[in-house]
Amino acid sequence: MEMTRRTFCGLAVSVGVGSVAAAFAAPADVTIVEFTNAGDRVKTSTVPKVVKTDAEWRAQLSPASYEVTRHEGTERPGSGALLNEHGKGVFRCICCETALFNANTKFESGTGWPSFWAPIAKENVLETRDSSFGMDRVAVSCRRCDAHLGHVFDDGPRPTGLRYCMNSVSLHFTAAAS
Repeated sequence: MEMTRRTFCGLAVSVGVGSVAAAFAAPADVTIVEFTNAGDRVKTSTVPKVVKTDAEWRAQLSPASYEVTRHEGTERPGSGALLNEHGKGVFRCICCETALFNANTKFESGTGWPSFWAPIAKENVLETRDSSFGMDRVAVSCRRCDAHLGHVFDDGPRPTGLRYCMNSVSLHFTAAAS
């Protein structure tokens, strides 16, 4: 087929329309596990992925939470409010409330960031290769909203040997009822 100007313009318009349609398509569904604030498993649910505009995220989050969760930033070590949180409860995503870590898996890693030896449910987090800054690491994000949480390393305690090194500003703590 000869590529005429009319054919080229027609293809460009159809590709553009397809891209615009894809941008406004309904978000995909994800499967997560729901938990009480005491860390009790409630049920597995299929829910819509949380997708917001940049302006919506900026309006919802503090500048530090926005930078970490939406742009894969990192808070300064030792600066996070949750570093010394030792209550019973659940650490949830600051962006979408998904349960991410049970307080009973938190440990003192000495790194300056809250650390956990396991997520509350593997279904609730997404682990991806991160080769930024010349390092080969595994980034951890919230499966429901893609919020960047931190990284996982293989130098943690038993029983998993893993250290989920999280940014405080990507989480909030919900205490178990007394």
